[in-house]
Amino acid sequence: MRCIIPDTSAVIIGAISDIVEKKNLDYPEIIVPEAVVCELEHQANSNRPEGLKGLKELQKLQRLQDEGELAISFKGRRPANYDIKHAKNGEIDSIIRDIARSEMGTLVTNDKVQAEVAKSQGIPVYFYEQTYAEKPLSIEKYFDDETMSLHLKENVVAMAKKGTPGHIDFVMLNEKRYTYRELHEIAQEILDKAKNDPKTYLESDKEGSFVVQSREYRISIAYPPFSEGLEITAVRPVANIDLNEYHLSDKLLERIRTNAEGILISGSPGAGKSTFVQAIGKYYSSKLNKVVKTMESPRDLQLPDEITQYAPLDGSMENTADVLLLVRPDYTIYDELRRNTDFNIFADMRLAGVGMIGVVHATRPIDAIQRIASRVELGVIPSIVDTSIYIEDGKVKSVYETKMTVKVPTGMKEADLARPVIEVRDFETGELKNEIYTYGEQTIVMDIDLINNSGETNHKSSVDRIAEKEILRKIKKLIPKRAKVDVEVISPERANIYIPEEFVPKIIGKNGRRIAEIEENIGISIGVEVIESKPVNKTPFEVDILHTKKQLILELGRDNGRKNFDIHIDGEYLLTATTSKKGEIKIKRGIELSDYIVESIEMGLKITAIEKM
Repeated sequence: MRCIIPDTSAVIIGAISDIVEKKNLDYPEIIVPEAVVCELEHQANSNRPEGLKGLKELQKLQRLQDEGELAISFKGRRPANYDIKHAKNGEIDSIIRDIARSEMGTLVTNDKVQAEVAKSQGIPVYFYEQTYAEKPLSIEKYFDDETMSLHLKENVVAMAKKGTPGHIDFVMLNEKRYTYRELHEIAQEILDKAKNDPKTYLESDKEGSFVVQSREYRISIAYPPFSEGLEITAVRPVANIDLNEYHLSDKLLERIRTNAEGILISGSPGAGKSTFVQAIGKYYSSKLNKVVKTMESPRDLQLPDEITQYAPLDGSMENTADVLLLVRPDYTIYDELRRNTDFNIFADMRLAGVGMIGVVHATRPIDAIQRIASRVELGVIPSIVDTSIYIEDGKVKSVYETKMTVKVPTGMKEADLARPVIEVRDFETGELKNEIYTYGEQTIVMDIDLINNSGETNHKSSVDRIAEKEILRKIKKLIPKRAKVDVEVISPERANIYIPEEFVPKIIGKNGRRIAEIEENIGISIGVEVIESKPVNKTPFEVDILHTKKQLILELGRDNGRKNFDIHIDGEYLLTATTSKKGEIKIKRGIELSDYIVESIEMGLKITAIEKM
């Protein structure tokens, strides 16, 4: 080993200085390929710790040269754009091997593939195998039985979330403020473990961010410029329970056993979704002897060895799905559904006959179904999702089922408005909770409780509001945006639109064809009137007053946006004002007018508004 040519892996782990010191080499010549320097520079510029480690190793070799221990030089060409683009295919490694061959030196590497390729080309190779001592991560000392997550950030004390889903406290662990150097050492320890521990995986590696799954710990590392300071967050599940501990009803258990093929498990962050999906996965695998696989990024579910956990293949869940469609498991757990591609993959696999269990962030039971309804065709929803389970505070709060029917949506009256409707019902009681259907070009998710509670004659129904929005959207496509348009639903079968006179012929169209198309699409009859002829409500109505620190806000309702109103107190004129788009009139606190209004409210006087012509 008179002439040593290290590759990037050998420089990063400090192999050259270690070899020189341990083997007592007599003034060896170290030739560092420029391609190695280029790789280290790129990694350091990307805030990757291995780049800085490699540069420090080269600096150490320079000091050993100054001490007369070795000679170091830099040779070869820097990689071109083509070489960098195809680095994963071995282009840069090929440059390094070419230098070792031309200089007739010994290639030192920590890369097994590089070593085997060099041997096959007749290049002398020294494979430096780094020994890794298995030991717990230093952050594990902060975790006890109640710790859900650890939060470390430079110049901030260590914090942790402790408790169980629904009962979580954010507590300070000690008064020590971590420095950048200390956190950098912890981050390097985590990344080193990812390279050497077979149960620790680097799930995501992007500029300024790393995500590592080390056994039960999911660790996120954020560097500037992605974050303004170095931050490490470690999360782990605090509960690992069986499905029978959820005390599910016999009806729901029978559904899970026999009929449920497309299951969505939803809830807010920290509600206990992952714990429940782990329980249902183990139930299918061990109790029902089903073949269960998972699709995760990162792979943080705690499951038995019988369940194989898959990550994105070549960075894509679509590739993972292709493999799973060949494997044909009975059930696949997809954790988590966020992007459009996630929902599309879930739908494709379910329609291909694979039982699917999806995990979705949601704040209401219907939200999970609504998120998939906006991404797939309406008619296939019951085939994709037949059961939706909502988790809150670690317990099953609601269970919904979906069914397809053809009927007139709730709140509509005319029989010719019948259409395909997805009914979302409470699984235990059978009570209708929501309806999903198309109205014009929109997919509507209607809350039945809102319709049932809007029976007062002086309020518009939810269906009327949807009809007005859809008509307004279609009319505004046909006339200039600056033109004023109003829509008023008179009854479930008729609506009026009010537009400037010059645009009336354009809306009606030749022989009334255009307005007929709109009527057919919306499903109700439409009358066209000039906007000046729209009747003005001259009946006084009471105004709601909202108090803030800086303003009094007179709320007249969104239907009264951008209109002129006379405001009266106990029948006496006070002022005339134009409402905002939201139907509000704002008055600054502290002026005489606002003080007068406040005094009037305290005296119990009624504040009313009348629309002006």
